[in-house]
Amino acid sequence: MSDTTDAMPAAAATPTTALITLSEPIARTGGDVAVLTLRKPRAGELRGLKVPDLATGDVDAILRVLPRIATPFITDAEAANLAADDLAQIAGNMIGFFMSQAEKAQMAAMMGN
Repeated sequence: MSDTTDAMPAAAATPTTALITLSEPIARTGGDVAVLTLRKPRAGELRGLKVPDLATGDVDAILRVLPRIATPFITDAEAANLAADDLAQIAGNMIGFFMSQAEKAQMAAMMGN
């Protein structure tokens, strides 16, 4: 049986992490959290969710998966208490995890980048 990993096109690669600088840091006793690193979710972390909901930026879906993929770990309550602009930035990055390079290039072209 041959290894098919070499047959994967380079255009299918997408970033696996995103660094988010929060406009309103999460207040904690041990020190505020001003930056989150998001990791591209794995299949098991998407249990109970619909991928199209994440890909379209559904707030409930974003808030459910965020504690599963954020470093440092954040609680459900901390995720729900994020500022709207921070949530929008997080949602945009999560949507990017589900886009192919061709889709990203098309979006950049539409935005004039």
